[in-house]
Amino acid sequence: MMKAIKIDGDALVWETCAGFEELPADSVEIDVVWTAVNRADLSQRAGVYPPPPGASNILGLEVSGRIARVGEAVTTFKPGDDVCALLTGGGYATRVVVPAVQVLPVPKGFSLEKAAALPEVFATAWLNLYQEADLKPGERVLLHAAASGLGTTVIQIATAFGNPVFATAGDEEKLDVCRKLGATGTWNRKHGSFVEAVKKWGGVDMVLDPVGGSYIKENQKVLSADGRINLIGLMGGRFAEVDLGLMLMKRHRLIGSTLRSRSVEDKGRVMQALYRNVWPLLVAGQIEPLIDSIWPIERVEDAMAHVAANRNTGKVLLNIGE
Repeated sequence: MMKAIKIDGDALVWETCAGFEELPADSVEIDVVWTAVNRADLSQRAGVYPPPPGASNILGLEVSGRIARVGEAVTTFKPGDDVCALLTGGGYATRVVVPAVQVLPVPKGFSLEKAAALPEVFATAWLNLYQEADLKPGERVLLHAAASGLGTTVIQIATAFGNPVFATAGDEEKLDVCRKLGATGTWNRKHGSFVEAVKKWGGVDMVLDPVGGSYIKENQKVLSADGRINLIGLMGGRFAEVDLGLMLMKRHRLIGSTLRSRSVEDKGRVMQALYRNVWPLLVAGQIEPLIDSIWPIERVEDAMAHVAANRNTGKVLLNIGE
């Protein structure tokens, strides 16, 4: 038996549930020590972001912990290994089963706590910057909601790979953090439109946008020829006005991008790219995840409310085991 968070009406309940009997040959079972709160969890809880077909309906898109069992085809891990994993669901539980290609060893020198802040945001950052947008050195990035767990990761990775970042957020203290992490341009959204500030900074080649809504047309105004807008969320609404003339003349691309619904093979490719390109930077201390706060799993309601209210700068973690 294991324990997991179940959605019971408006409440989240930490209760006993059935464990896993069959372990697929290509998968591992992990004893979970840490997981994290992502906005996708808030959306799933609200009923607007259901898990993909076949995925666990338990919340949680990433974990760190120790390998408990390995499938018969798995040769890369053994029981007892410290690992972190990208999930399609199931992280708010004492155990989880996940394809081995979505699992990576904890970077040397990292605790399990620190490693729990890696999988989802680092995979999302790499996917969007260097696979979807195919950024080249020197190309410039506009990043909205920049003080989130994802935003603080994007700033560090992009800067490390030679891509300057302009960051927007709604709080001066959060913008101070963004500048310390490497953002060379910043704008407080409470001061109005970011357009003139970004133009003065020099414009951008790519926008990473979790907002949508009215931001799309504004993004177009600062985007260079052949620029890309990667839409990864809908915090500002699902409908937008798009200047199709500008899109046509400047060859803009509007890219819808989600990680969760991708195939196991796609996720495996992203994780291996992280292991090759980003894990060495983590081990060297050149970049690191920013952790806002940690909560026991029994206080998951408070942790999710903290994220919903935009009070976090960096990742919000949930402790499940030891």
